[in-house]
Amino acid sequence: MKELPDSAFNPLLKLDNQLCFSVYALSRLITKAYQPLLESLDVTYPQYLVLLLLWEHEELTVKQLGEKLLLDSGTLTPLLKRMEQRQWLSRRRDARDERSVVVALAPAGRVLQQQAHEIPVQLAEKMQLTMPEIEALRTQLRQLITLLA
Repeated sequence: MKELPDSAFNPLLKLDNQLCFSVYALSRLITKAYQPLLESLDVTYPQYLVLLLLWEHEELTVKQLGEKLLLDSGTLTPLLKRMEQRQWLSRRRDARDERSVVVALAPAGRVLQQQAHEIPVQLAEKMQLTMPEIEALRTQLRQLITLLA
């Protein structure tokens, strides 16, 4: 492959100048930081995300979960099935719409909420960020998500 002279190199094409790589790397590192915190609950990061929504809403349809997590039902269904086997949630057909599946928090899932209450604080400490700094960062990221979703 023929190399271009330095004068022809576009600095915008450097990996370090890519927002996408910074976000990708940060996402991987944050997920990794959650791992030891979630291991004590025997919960994976994707399961934790589902639980967060169910702790907040008690029950949602698979479609609603997918919209909020930006996941399709093909990815979500096996995850929910494993969680149902662990008795953290239940799934049932919606009485109003047989095509829709409702996912509801089960008592064992509620117990996990009590055990997980310190995880956000522990993660903030690990990242050495204050709550206002986290909120500002979260606001910027939500704006980008909204623009790109």
